[in-house]
Amino acid sequence: MSKKKKHEHVNHERWLVSYADFITLLFAFFVVLFASGQADKKKQQKFASAMQQAFSQMALFEPHAKQPALNDGSGANPNAAPKPIEMPLQAEGAGDTPERVREKVEKLVESEVGKGGLKKGDVTTTPTAEGLVLSLHEGGFFDSGSAALKPAATETLKEIAGILPGGQIRVEGHTDNLPMRSAMYASNWELSSARASAIARFLLEHSSVNPSHLAVAGYAEFHPVASNGTVEGRAANRRVDVVFLK
Repeated sequence: MSKKKKHEHVNHERWLVSYADFITLLFAFFVVLFASGQADKKKQQKFASAMQQAFSQMALFEPHAKQPALNDGSGANPNAAPKPIEMPLQAEGAGDTPERVREKVEKLVESEVGKGGLKKGDVTTTPTAEGLVLSLHEGGFFDSGSAALKPAATETLKEIAGILPGGQIRVEGHTDNLPMRSAMYASNWELSSARASAIARFLLEHSSVNPSHLAVAGYAEFHPVASNGTVEGRAANRRVDVVFLK
């Protein structure tokens, strides 16, 4: 006669393991919330302390007061002079008219000619309907086929940076129509853009011009000011124009 099989006891308390894990995670979650709340309180205390110190320096609160005065006779100093509002510094040429900028540039060019290899005609000014155009010709600022500024031209550019007006400025690169023979630049588009960027970056680094007021463009050989049929005309076309927009 066969023995009766014993039925295995089923454990109905396995849910306790999952419940314990859930409680542990919930505890960790509230610990994180508590820690975050404590950090926020510390930040609030620092902010309140900084505000109190600032208003104390302006003589609006008593040094020992935690709250602003609620009436005229409690803490505020009626005889204290308000601190003047400090205005941001402006560039030397900020606010100048195009005519004034042109006068400054012409005087600057006269004083700089002969220094560092700069010749008469390397920097010219032309009033246009769009605004005053300051042309920096290749001979005084770049070697042929290069966008690296000549070291001797940096002093002149620093002087130009010091008289920039505060309005919108566009820096344009131009070339002649001869094809590029450089491994660095695939065409005149790249060369003209690189030269304009080099001038714009230098002016930004040596002036307080707002970067949002400055734009850079490369026009290659398609905006000539003279005929590309002559040596002189091609030299006039190889330039970077700084346009002070109206």
